[in-house]
Amino acid sequence: MTVHPTHSTARSVSRRRRVALYAASLLCCSAILTALPGGASAAPAADSPSPGPGTMAVAFEDQFDGPAGAGVDGGKWQTETGDNVNNHERQYYTPGNDNAALDGQGNLVITARKENPGNYQCWYGACEYTSSRLNTSGKFAAAYGHVEARIKIPRGQGIWPAFWMLGDDFGNVGWPASGEIDIMENVGFEPGTVHGTLHGPGYSGSGGIGAAYTLPNGQAFADDFHTFSVDWAPDSITWSVDGNVFQRRTPADLGGNQWVFNKPFFLILNLAVGGYWPGDPDGSTQFPQQMVIDYVRVTTS
Repeated sequence: MTVHPTHSTARSVSRRRRVALYAASLLCCSAILTALPGGASAAPAADSPSPGPGTMAVAFEDQFDGPAGAGVDGGKWQTETGDNVNNHERQYYTPGNDNAALDGQGNLVITARKENPGNYQCWYGACEYTSSRLNTSGKFAAAYGHVEARIKIPRGQGIWPAFWMLGDDFGNVGWPASGEIDIMENVGFEPGTVHGTLHGPGYSGSGGIGAAYTLPNGQAFADDFHTFSVDWAPDSITWSVDGNVFQRRTPADLGGNQWVFNKPFFLILNLAVGGYWPGDPDGSTQFPQQMVIDYVRVTTS
């Protein structure tokens, strides 16, 4: 998503992360990331059997099973709140399950609405839209493995769904030094195309390193579920859609800039409305729009 969470109603963090995620140097930004105690890693527990050579162990998984209307598992996800001036997004990310809830059929549904029942204030005045943004910071982070989600994205001008990752040291070093791995982004004016991008020091924002994948025969990603994934190893990241590899990046692609992807990252799911890249909604954009996530899974060797 290229611009990252800051202002926070932050709770206390663990001793190993005493440096607050929202240090004063970051208060100029505008989205919110709530820091929670603790943090899981991909390493198996001491009493857990180690996977054999060449096998994969599930380090993180959420299949979003539960009753319709329930919120996400608080042991796995936290909900960010706030707006985002840096991208000039138009939505306010709401707390609770107002805009992110299970559908009772094994899916998480993130809904963007043209409304403002909470009288939320955004960078441009009274917010025009609400949506949701979830992350696993303080709950799960991993270095390397196969990271994937099966998602049916929304559609429409100004709609911007994303499945991505930030370096777990984000609160200490800031962005873009933390690194960012965009597994999937779509902007509504490209209904059949998704983007995978790396951001880091010297290659952030519009200078990110990435590539696009387009469905054949004029298909739109909003018409069905698709699986978006990266295979992440030391010094390489490979992107796939439905098992079709469309790019691989290594330090050699960065023009001498620093590769910041050999460390743990946490997961993010969000649905933005408007912004510099997708542009704002127009008369053709219908609301509500929904990003439907079947599952998220991380496996490590």
